[in-house]
Amino acid sequence: MAGRDGRREWRDGMRELVRTNDLVKLSWLQALLADAGIEAVVLDVYTSVIEGSIGAIPRRLAVIEEDFPRARRVLEAAGEEMSV
Repeated sequence: MAGRDGRREWRDGMRELVRTNDLVKLSWLQALLADAGIEAVVLDVYTSVIEGSIGAIPRRLAVIEEDFPRARRVLEAAGEEMSV
């Protein structure tokens, strides 16, 4: 469902794909998904920043429920493993 600004609304339900502290990997995975037309969001960014650099709180990459099966296939085809 698109909001007023044309972006999808995330309240419909999300599924986590990956949990990591690797910012480069998160960026790469988002680019892979975007190339496939799948919008992804990184969760826990601010919490991770606040806790400092000890890596206690990983960031999570998530997509809306309806995109999850296709997102999973895209990541698997690229040789990426899902961490959840």
